[in-house]
Amino acid sequence: MTAEELPTWQTNGIVYALAEADGVVFVGGTFSTVRPPGAASGTQERPAGNFVALDAATGAPIDCDLSFTVGSGGATVRSLAVSPDGRTLYAGGTFGSVNGVGASSVAAFDLGNACARVPFPVAANGIVRAIAASDDRVYLGGDFTQLSGQGRSRFGAVDLAGQLTGWEADADEIGKAIALTPDGESVVLGGNFFEINDANSHALAVVDADTGANVRTYPLPFIETSSTVQALAVDENGIYTANEGTGGFDGRIALDPATFDQKWRDTCLGATQTVAVHAEVLYSGHHAHDCSSMGQFPNQARYHLFAQSVHDPELLGWFPNTNDGLGEQLGPRVMTVADHPGDDREFLWVGGGFTTVNGQPQWGVTRFATGPDTGAPSVPETHAASLVPGRADVTWAPSLDLDDSLLTYRVYRDGGSQPVHTAQAESLPWRRPQLTYADTDVTAGETHSYRVTATDGAGNTSALSAPVNVTVAGDGQPYADEVLADDPVLFWNFDETANTFASDASGNGGNGIHRGAPERGAAPPAVPGPGAAAIGYDGTDAYTYSDRTYAGMTRYTLETWFSTTTDRGGKLIGMGDRILELSSRRDHNIYMRDDGRLVFGVYTNTYRTITSSASFNDGDWHHVAASVGANGMRLYVDGEQVAGQQTVTAARNVTGYWRTGGDSLSGWPNRPDSDWFAGRQDATAVYPAQLSASRIEEHYEAASLPTDTVTALAPTADTYVNGAAPTAGHGTHQQLAVRGTPAYESYLAFALPEAPPGTVLENAALRVRVSGDAAAGSGDEFAVRPVTGAWTEAATTWATRPTLGATVLGTLSAPDALGGVYSVPIDLATVNGALGEEFDLALTSSGADSLWLWAEEAPQTANRPQLLLTFGAP
Repeated sequence: MTAEELPTWQTNGIVYALAEADGVVFVGGTFSTVRPPGAASGTQERPAGNFVALDAATGAPIDCDLSFTVGSGGATVRSLAVSPDGRTLYAGGTFGSVNGVGASSVAAFDLGNACARVPFPVAANGIVRAIAASDDRVYLGGDFTQLSGQGRSRFGAVDLAGQLTGWEADADEIGKAIALTPDGESVVLGGNFFEINDANSHALAVVDADTGANVRTYPLPFIETSSTVQALAVDENGIYTANEGTGGFDGRIALDPATFDQKWRDTCLGATQTVAVHAEVLYSGHHAHDCSSMGQFPNQARYHLFAQSVHDPELLGWFPNTNDGLGEQLGPRVMTVADHPGDDREFLWVGGGFTTVNGQPQWGVTRFATGPDTGAPSVPETHAASLVPGRADVTWAPSLDLDDSLLTYRVYRDGGSQPVHTAQAESLPWRRPQLTYADTDVTAGETHSYRVTATDGAGNTSALSAPVNVTVAGDGQPYADEVLADDPVLFWNFDETANTFASDASGNGGNGIHRGAPERGAAPPAVPGPGAAAIGYDGTDAYTYSDRTYAGMTRYTLETWFSTTTDRGGKLIGMGDRILELSSRRDHNIYMRDDGRLVFGVYTNTYRTITSSASFNDGDWHHVAASVGANGMRLYVDGEQVAGQQTVTAARNVTGYWRTGGDSLSGWPNRPDSDWFAGRQDATAVYPAQLSASRIEEHYEAASLPTDTVTALAPTADTYVNGAAPTAGHGTHQQLAVRGTPAYESYLAFALPEAPPGTVLENAALRVRVSGDAAAGSGDEFAVRPVTGAWTEAATTWATRPTLGATVLGTLSAPDALGGVYSVPIDLATVNGALGEEFDLALTSSGADSLWLWAEEAPQTANRPQLLLTFGAP
């Protein structure tokens, strides 16, 4: 099945039951109206008495007008089933009449005669929650204790005329699910019960199809006390349960259809309400929130739809989603697979209490098909750096595709039409390990631009990623050289200027993910170098977490740079067990107290912490490192040890995610007022060993060693002009605008220095930041051209705009990320010829998609344009 939802009529309430026959899907539940796809609640509604029949291929209503009502209280249709010959529809639930004619929670209808009611006199004295039909019987399950006035406890069977049979499978608690085995010889029962036919069998049992006698029971604790079976599905490969547990087993069990023994068990937490099987794939509906026991995601936001092979519980790459929705807020409650005689596709129908599907409004029912797959993967988030002489490293976070986990990536260089690198990789919504292309077909001093696409198995290709530029290093970078020499398992430089990807320079693919919109491209960084930047955390909810878990780190070193003036403290780095919410287990923490003192702590049956005597919330950049190992616990600031403790030589072995910027510090000594760090961080690394004091000092000193010098120049003047307002000036405006038609042009002036003695200009780039306005980003390209005429910030208008040179000095490609920072390499020879003089640039476009950039007048310094000049040894 694809993950793209198809247009389907909606209900105004909860759907509990689905069945299908001959291209029609029958929908039952608790609802009073239906409406077209896309219609808002309360609009375009037509009456529906807890039932509607929809075309399987179009999702639109067909003629099968049934209304289920009850004299007092609320009527509901809880179960639907179709006879094996496709001629009869059976309905169960809580209702006293259908189309005004009496019924006692069970009824039957002729599908060959416009759903006309057929005689079916069975009466239940409680809710009928499950129905399954064979060639000669109709099996019922629910809350009832009598059928047609005779004792039948929670399960019973009638013949095709609705007369009670001698089949008995009495249970002590509610029956919720019934399914026939493929050979028709047995009936599988599910529910809340603890006994079947007076035998110990909790929530699941297999009985004889002719007599109801026990064939296989499942005594406690096969299914634990708090778990119940909500639904069943069967195919030739197995019998599959949907389990709901109150603090217990919530997943799915697969049984061998020949032996009824367990084949596999899924232990994800988040109650499963429904299962359906198609083409050896088991689909399930639930509100799964913690699959860490399966090696998947930790406790986090809920997923509501999964797919698994019927042969093992590993999750497949199919992740459409709903919300929790109405009522008990359980999301999906029922599934069925349908086909249509006029359509070669097959359809997975899903019903429940949800009110959104894939983030779009859709109530009660939705459907997916076996094709076509038309959804493209998300655009890769990309970064480029050159830490090794003669090599450019392009890194990117894999894309997300809701119905294809294996994607193909293509890397393009310098606007070329042919990829320089192609790779395949798997990714899941909670696991998108970094990919890297090391480009060695480059020369030191060259500047190159890279873009990446992602393609799914159906050939759908994402848009090109935003271009990332890098100047190839001729020499190493002193600080990075020291870090990499000690083999970190994670090294985040935070040099990316937009989006949510934190590239890992360690070579281990340990990328980070930003949440809470931290400031990207913050300047100045702690560690200088070409393209260097820092990250800014807001002290409220911004943080970065590792995409993968780490374990076994009982001896280690943590290292980061920070700058802050906060008086509320906060966590700089630590390990937690959750990624999308505060962790319930926290360890390996470096945090700041309210008074600015730093604390390093581990938990070994009790909290073990060491604390600096000095405070470091002075607004300067500081280097902090902390380690635990044979030399005990040690805390270093700016290359010197400031605290230590000899007795703790190993931390406990825990599994978790590294987080910077904040996480819970509940229970930790001298807990600050805020768990969240308000300030900047840079160059964060984690090492799987205790580094020596001398190595910590060498790391700190390396940040000050000579390297290529990057001079960041602010404009001496900037403005824009508007062709639609030819006499208006915008010299004091906080934003710059660029567009082809209707026309905007922007101008910037820079005072260029001479090259420092003994250096040459190695690189020049214009860095701009897209504003946060909703329409600020653009999909067009923008040319950087020289200004050859005179202009001033105060007086320039469209009518008096300066002349421009014809040469394009650089191209700003698709700056579409709101708040994103983009760097445009500028023609080096032109800039070199202007050193020591004023250098004026214009941004122009031929497209119609406007771009808004922060100007020199922007309130925050980090948002203002810059001309970055890199000088180095000749």
